[in-house]
Amino acid sequence: MNGIYFETDRLYDVICENFKLLCVVSRFGIDCGFGDKTIGQICDEREIDCNTFLAVVNFHTEARQYSLPAVRLSLKCLCDYLQNSHAYYLSFILPSIRRKLLEALGSLTNNEAAFMIIRFYDEYCVFVRKHMEREEKEVFPYVDSLLQGKRRGQISLEMALMHRSPLENKLADLKKLIIKFYNGQTDRTLLSSVLYDIFLFEEDLMCHCKMETILFVEEVKRLEEKNLKNPATNATNKAKETEELSEREREVICCVVQGMSNKAIADKLFISVNTVTTHRRNIARKTDIHSSAALTLYAIMNGLITMEEINLKNAMNAPR
Repeated sequence: MNGIYFETDRLYDVICENFKLLCVVSRFGIDCGFGDKTIGQICDEREIDCNTFLAVVNFHTEARQYSLPAVRLSLKCLCDYLQNSHAYYLSFILPSIRRKLLEALGSLTNNEAAFMIIRFYDEYCVFVRKHMEREEKEVFPYVDSLLQGKRRGQISLEMALMHRSPLENKLADLKKLIIKFYNGQTDRTLLSSVLYDIFLFEEDLMCHCKMETILFVEEVKRLEEKNLKNPATNATNKAKETEELSEREREVICCVVQGMSNKAIADKLFISVNTVTTHRRNIARKTDIHSSAALTLYAIMNGLITMEEINLKNAMNAPR
C-alpha cells in the first residue's frame, strides 16, 4: 500500500507502512489493540466518520482522495480531530521538546547562546498558542453554530486560521541557530534527538495548517452555501433571533451601530449608563456577537436599521 488508503485496508498495515500516522490515529481517539481490523471496521466501532478519517490520513500521505467532489466529510468529526491536534501540540509535544532542549543544552547560567535558544523557542510557543487559541475562540464556535443551523456573525476563516509561512520561518530560524551556530557544551545524542523531534513536529504542524486552509475551509464553505440555499431555515432563524431581543435592546443596537457612546445612548433613551451596559451585555449574549462590525451587519440583515441611516448618521458626525 503506497499512496491512497481505503476502508478495506488493515489499520495495522497502514501504520507499519507509515509510522507517522500513529499520531493521526491517536488524535481520532483510536487506541492501540485493534488487532487485524480494517479501517472501516474500526471507524464503525468507534462511530468515526470513515470518509473523514480517510481524507485526513490520505492528506498526510499527500494523496488526493479528499479532493474528489463525490467525497463528503463530517465537519463535526473534522473539527474534533483538529481540536484534538491543538491539545496534542500545546499540552504534549511543545512542552516535551522544551524539556529535552533544556536537558540537551545543560545549565543556562553563563551560557548566553543556550539562554537565547530557549527564549526563542518560548516565543515561538507563545506564537503558536496565540493562533490556536484564536481558532478555538472564533473558528470552531462559528462552525458549531453553522452545524446547529444557527446564525452567527460571519468571520473570515482565511484570516482566523494559522498560516504556514510565519510558522515555517520561525522554526527554520530555530533549527538554523542550533545546527549552524550552537557550539556550547551539550549532550550531542540528546540534542540530535530533540532536533529530530522538531523536524517531525514541523512536518506535522505544516500539514495541519495546510489541512485547515484546504480541507477544512472547503467543507465550511460548502455548509455556508447550503445554509444560504435554505431560505426557510434562514427565515426561521432570523425571526427567532429577532424575537429574542426586547424593543429597548433593538433601540440600543441601532444606537451602537451608528457609533454612539454609552453616555450618548443613555441620554437619547433617558436611561442610565449602567442600564445601557446591561442591555449591551444581554445583546451580546442573545446574538452571540461581540464586535461592532458584526453587530452592524446583524442589524442590517434583521431590518433593525438601513445602510442609508448609518451613512446619514456618520455624515452628520463627520468633522466639518
